[in-house]
Amino acid sequence: MAGLTHFDGKGDAHMVDVSDKAVTDRVAIAACHIKMLRETFDIIAEGRAKKGDVLAVARLAGIMGAKKTADLIPLCHPLPITKVTLDLSLDPDLPGVQIQATVKTTGQTGVEMEALTAANIAALTVYDMCKAVDRGMEIGGTRVILKDGGKSGRYEAK
Repeated sequence: MAGLTHFDGKGDAHMVDVSDKAVTDRVAIAACHIKMLRETFDIIAEGRAKKGDVLAVARLAGIMGAKKTADLIPLCHPLPITKVTLDLSLDPDLPGVQIQATVKTTGQTGVEMEALTAANIAALTVYDMCKAVDRGMEIGGTRVILKDGGKSGRYEAK
């Protein structure tokens, strides 16, 4: 299991010891999208969803998701998140919603998982709020766009 930090020498899963890592400012940005029928897109764009403001609720859900990441992913460290933002934008070309989550902390490990979780929870919330009219929505494109801070430095998706 060389190179995989969440496995020990015997191949058993373990939480990585970050106690010797420097405390640094860290940021991660993750993105995904949710594609839907034009009718569903129009319902969101026109504010006609029966459950309320789809993008506002999804934004809050994404923030909550970032804060719960360590409860959802077994080997993630609980982190003192200092900032979470979610940008949800209607994309008529999909049609659907583009989602971007930014998470910041000052700590000993990065917040990539928190950003990925935030983006996906926001997308799942859009699905939940609109499934009555469109069960065929598709969530995709999940990726880390930027990671900065810590020993491994900066990563930017191409």
